[in-house]
Amino acid sequence: MDFPQELEDRYGSWLSPESQEDFAYYADICFKSFGDRVKYWVTFNEPSFQVKFGYQAGTFPPSRCSKPFGNCTYGDSEKEPFITAHNIILAHIAAVHIYRTKYQATQGGSIGIVLHCFWYEPISNSVADKLAAERAQSFSINWFLDPIIFGRYPQEMQDILGSILPEFSTTEKQKLNKGLDFIGINHYTSYYVQDCMFSACEPGPGTSKMEGYCAQSSQKNGTPIGEPTELAGRNVYPQGMEKIVTYLKDRYHNVPMIITENGYGDMNKPNSTTESLLHDVERIKYLAGYLDALSTAIRKGADVRGYFVWSLLDNFEWNSGYTIRFGLHHVDYETLRRTPKSSATWYRNFISQHIAKDCKKHHMFCNNVVD
Repeated sequence: MDFPQELEDRYGSWLSPESQEDFAYYADICFKSFGDRVKYWVTFNEPSFQVKFGYQAGTFPPSRCSKPFGNCTYGDSEKEPFITAHNIILAHIAAVHIYRTKYQATQGGSIGIVLHCFWYEPISNSVADKLAAERAQSFSINWFLDPIIFGRYPQEMQDILGSILPEFSTTEKQKLNKGLDFIGINHYTSYYVQDCMFSACEPGPGTSKMEGYCAQSSQKNGTPIGEPTELAGRNVYPQGMEKIVTYLKDRYHNVPMIITENGYGDMNKPNSTTESLLHDVERIKYLAGYLDALSTAIRKGADVRGYFVWSLLDNFEWNSGYTIRFGLHHVDYETLRRTPKSSATWYRNFISQHIAKDCKKHHMFCNNVVD
């Protein structure tokens, strides 16, 4: 999602329709250069995060926002997220069109997009809270997938945003039809959602008009949605994996899915010892629970083609840098020595005992762990 600074300076990157043309040109070069080896293409990874944090909250580059969402030098939090998302969606479609018309027949690959997919649990059984949970999905995942697959924005977004939401031209609508071969799912945790459209809510995540009037929280009446972790808002809620996969299966007519990220993070605290980080029992519990929930969704008919743990190695985690470790292998950042954690051994054994057979049966591909 990084955009060349020159194009940011020239025309404002994703704020301009010119971004679509430049992205399509870039994608064409990639297909031409690497398509004989790359068989699974992803146009964008977590575009909703780029839009939200880059153009609404302003915490990621290009750091554009306006009050009350943030205090940036430039930006408009009420309009720019929807302009940038619109251009990203059309850039995705342009790349897919190029791949399908020029390369797919001879290269034999597939092309999709990756979304960060939270599961949203209504905080009560009320109709209002259930509708709020649906709005939360519409203002995050469906915001991108509905146009790509159905050719239109979610009805909830249209009803709430009105003219703020950009419109697709007749020509663009013709291209917006089943514009992917698979959906990539990055899933880690779930949240409770409370209605703020018909009930008063304290200001917070999700409560604004631009976010669908749905308050999001990791707790209900002081009780967390799942076991808390060292990362705020990353509670362990395995059933969320089954629910989000099933939701996408039902909404998008069981388009093939790949779990492109799923994992457990440890804080790299000053007093952390290598030994404690290698003995990562909590990560094993997390992966076991989420994989079991995923297998339930698959048994119920979800067309899941692959699963990837995030991540093979401890690495640089966006604006958190090296403060969080997600790896199955520990990395000493001074010497770059890589050491398998307990989870690497567990996952290797899990694959050999279970996944290898299931991958063959369901024609899936699964990442492996090496010693």
